Amino acid sequence: MKARWHAGREEAARAKVPYGRRSALVLEHGSLEVRYYAPRHGDPQTAHDRDEVYIVASGRGSFVRGAERIAFAPGAMLFVPAGMEHRFEDFSEDFGTWVVFYGPRGGERELPF
Repeated sequence: MKARWHAGREEAARAKVPYGRRSALVLEHGSLEVRYYAPRHGDPQTAHDRDEVYIVASGRGSFVRGAERIAFAPGAMLFVPAGMEHRFEDFSEDFGTWVVFYGPRGGERELPF
């Protein structure tokens, strides 16, 4: 799929995943990178070097983020800071999620409130 400014879940789910990648590129702009991720038979991902947000498009399961484990369903939004171990577990066959990477390598600087 050529990166574009809009895409539906069905279109993103049909996109070819390039060799060496686990997700299909949907959009790029500056530091923003939106991908569609629909693993089958387990989630082998490791910590990433940029902050990321997952927005679950379909399916249910568990999300492990560091020592935390939570249930997810469609519409869930999950944030993972750069460098933190995370993965999806026990997910349904229809699981698919938007992945939003952004900011500098190493993650955003946390601002004091």
